[in-house]
Amino acid sequence: MSTTPHHTETKSKQGHHGTMTSYVAGFILSLLFTLIPYYLVVKKPTDKHTILATIIAFAVLQLVVQVVFFLHLGREKKPRWNLFFLTSTIGIILVVVLGSIWIMNHLHYNMMPMDVTDKVANDEMVHQINGKQTGTCPGGTGVNYKIELKNNMASPSHVDAHLCDTLTIMNMDDTERMIMFGVYGKNEMYAGEMGKTLRSGRNMVVTLTELGTHQFHDHMQQAVSGDFTVMP
Repeated sequence: MSTTPHHTETKSKQGHHGTMTSYVAGFILSLLFTLIPYYLVVKKPTDKHTILATIIAFAVLQLVVQVVFFLHLGREKKPRWNLFFLTSTIGIILVVVLGSIWIMNHLHYNMMPMDVTDKVANDEMVHQINGKQTGTCPGGTGVNYKIELKNNMASPSHVDAHLCDTLTIMNMDDTERMIMFGVYGKNEMYAGEMGKTLRSGRNMVVTLTELGTHQFHDHMQQAVSGDFTVMP
């Protein structure tokens, strides 16, 4: 009596479910693709954008390892509908997630929430809404003060100005700066703005419409900071 059908069936099941070697290889790869992003987040050997892109890449690789070595997608008999549907689902998810991020990044100005009303009003030269002053500068802006970020320092570190003057913060270093208002760890709004990311050679201009002393800092490097006082 022949045992060929039984042998073939056993071999087919082993091929479908994988072997001990494939499971061990999948485990090692999964562990490796987890430890590398962990090291990048803890040690921060490069800038945040590179770290984020690397983490996303390893997340995709981790997904591939899981579905190939443990879920065995791609080993089923043709037609490989499971693999087709998985690929389609991943594509749809990426479109939805990336599209949502793109939309949210452009809603900040277009939806005009209350915390950016001052910024929009000033940009559009709107001085009154329903007969009420918006706090902008109907007579135009005054003196422009400049603060240079150079050699990991703000120069000058303090500026005295008056209402409706402007302040220009310029990034003269090769390092990208994320300028935020308030002290480090406690970000605040000023004139409807939270801050701005400045690449090398770029600057941000702020119309001084709020009285008092206000601070700013580089959210990526705590040592880079300064303040300005706005008087009537």
